[in-house]
Amino acid sequence: MSVHLVGGGWSPASSAAVYSAFLAEAAVVAHGSDRADAPRIAIVVVRGADGVEHAAKLIEAVSTAGAFEPFVTAVSETAEVPLAAFVDVDGILVGGGITPAYRAALAGRFGEIRRQVASGVPYLGFSAGASIAAERAVVGGWRIGGVEVSQEGGAENLDEVTVEQGIGLVDVAIDVHAAQWGSLSRLVAAVEAGLVDGGLAIDENTALIVGDSGLRVVGAGSVWRVIPAENGVLVSTIGV
Repeated sequence: MSVHLVGGGWSPASSAAVYSAFLAEAAVVAHGSDRADAPRIAIVVVRGADGVEHAAKLIEAVSTAGAFEPFVTAVSETAEVPLAAFVDVDGILVGGGITPAYRAALAGRFGEIRRQVASGVPYLGFSAGASIAAERAVVGGWRIGGVEVSQEGGAENLDEVTVEQGIGLVDVAIDVHAAQWGSLSRLVAAVEAGLVDGGLAIDENTALIVGDSGLRVVGAGSVWRVIPAENGVLVSTIGV
């Protein structure tokens, strides 16, 4: 099974392409059970008062790819996600919002998520959920050493670019809303400064699928690969 990383965005025209592979993999996990026609998907949301609304938008987006049973857990930005959120599910979807809040709320469940993914349960991270999937997660910030490296609007309430331990599902850093928020420049600066060894920045309405056969991009945009080079960094795109 695969790890699916979505750069955010709510385009109905792209939703089926972005979520179909994830839902198909969850259906394989559910095969042979009484959920064979509708896999049970854990929808995990860490937000303020709009948590239920955000979960509903995620459910609507995934529903364009087929039928499933949503199992929603919505907690506040200061709470911990309970272990029960991941019991008896065929897929795990972690939503978007303030990335440091998601990392803190799920930190105690990283081991369980890794265990389930290793056993074949697919994971989909949307925006913040994609960023924290990395082993070394870029959780926010817009300056390095006081120098602006990206737009303040996508800084997640942090000043300095901050890298923390993530779930560990992928071994490179992930940034999201790449073309839309200008976060590619943050990832470039983080790699050049040695904060991370390399990374991938994902456009909105686009999914990067990381599986046994390598990397695949689906949806409307591109994934931008940033790696260290002799005289700085090398940036290239992985297209759809």
